[in-house]
Amino acid sequence: MQGKIIKGIAGFYYVHVVESGLYECKAKGVFRKEKIKPLVGDIVEIDVLDETEKKGNIVDILARKNELIRPAVANIDQVLVVFAVTKPKPHFNLLDRFLIMMESKGIPVVLCFNKKDIATEPEIQELKEIYESCGYQMIFTSAVLEENIEQLKLLLKGKTTVIAGPSGVGKSSLINIIQPDARMETGSISEKIERGKHTTRHSELIWIEDDTYIMDTPGFSSLYTNDFEKEELKFYFTEFAPFEGQCRFQGCDHVHEPGCAVKEALQEGKIHPVRYENYLEMYTELKERRRY
Repeated sequence: MQGKIIKGIAGFYYVHVVESGLYECKAKGVFRKEKIKPLVGDIVEIDVLDETEKKGNIVDILARKNELIRPAVANIDQVLVVFAVTKPKPHFNLLDRFLIMMESKGIPVVLCFNKKDIATEPEIQELKEIYESCGYQMIFTSAVLEENIEQLKLLLKGKTTVIAGPSGVGKSSLINIIQPDARMETGSISEKIERGKHTTRHSELIWIEDDTYIMDTPGFSSLYTNDFEKEELKFYFTEFAPFEGQCRFQGCDHVHEPGCAVKEALQEGKIHPVRYENYLEMYTELKERRRY
């Protein structure tokens, strides 16, 4: 029978089979020999060894449509990137790294800004100004007041969604509202540094309803975009796309070159300076990366 791995701990894989429940499985030795590691999110074929005890073996892993290394997870439909509008204020460079990583994997992103209840209108407007021109779907929520939660549920329906973002922005609180049975451990926020403690320890898919799963991931505080070349980076900044091919020089990297359409768009206010600054920083990082 077929199911989806929703959790993997110490060599055991927990496979959710619709209408049959959860099976504790081991992976056959052949996977180890071929250096294939089952991932959370994998669709697998299992042999049931004991129906009463719900135990089985994973005998086949179906082809993956995508996979992430960190968190190690497969077959993702979208990523919900959660940041707080304020307390803590969004770290734009980190946020853009999430977006670039997902663009490079071809995984759609929904941007969720939580803590709307304690935000000012200018703070909300600033976020809209920066990210609306990038074409990302955006939603502003309040876990405390349960504001826009129904809208959020609609965005998740029928999909496997990874929830990503730094600690302390309310990811676990949102998950608890969407699926009260999840009982996520909500981390207390350290007042002093306004950052949450790392409360999520392993990747786990949480079943919401038919074909709808969400996954919380360990809180990231840094993310390195280094699995592609500096020349590719510009293609992952979606708002550059309308200006590609309009620069004076073919293969323009939009950094120092004269007659650059992207830099002109920046001057004209069509590209936000925050995004362009982050582009330059990541470009420099990729350029200076040592080859070992």
